Amino acid sequence: MHSTAATPEEYIASLPDDRKHAVSEIRKVILKNLPKGFEEKMGYGMLGYVVPHSLYPGGYHCDPKTALPFIGLASQKNYISFYHMGLYAGVLLDWFQEQWKIASPKKLDMGKCCVRFKKFEDVPLDLIGALCTKMTPQAWIDIYESHMKR
Repeated sequence: MHSTAATPEEYIASLPDDRKHAVSEIRKVILKNLPKGFEEKMGYGMLGYVVPHSLYPGGYHCDPKTALPFIGLASQKNYISFYHMGLYAGVLLDWFQEQWKIASPKKLDMGKCCVRFKKFEDVPLDLIGALCTKMTPQAWIDIYESHMKR
């Protein structure tokens, strides 16, 4: 569900009660574990965690006025989506999939970088927190540039 909220607080306030709690708790884990330098912003109708223009002036190649995306968190119609570009780039994918087997009895429901959770009880918060610590803004910039600038 695409939101027009201008701030993370507005976004969370607009959610149904069950999703409000779930998204708030996941957000707390992200903010607690994300390395210094990333910023929380609204983007693409969801909560976003980005490399700001102050660290990467070129911004996102699709729209240079947009800060470089890294993590997204959204309440969709049937699930909560957690997006992590380190998974999409393949850098952390194997680690995450192995850790998922240890952290969760549930089958991993995942796209290229999107992990989907139907219920809050299914969210392995410790694993999400650990994943958030794995990449600094500079490391993400380096990976991004190695894939985008040929």
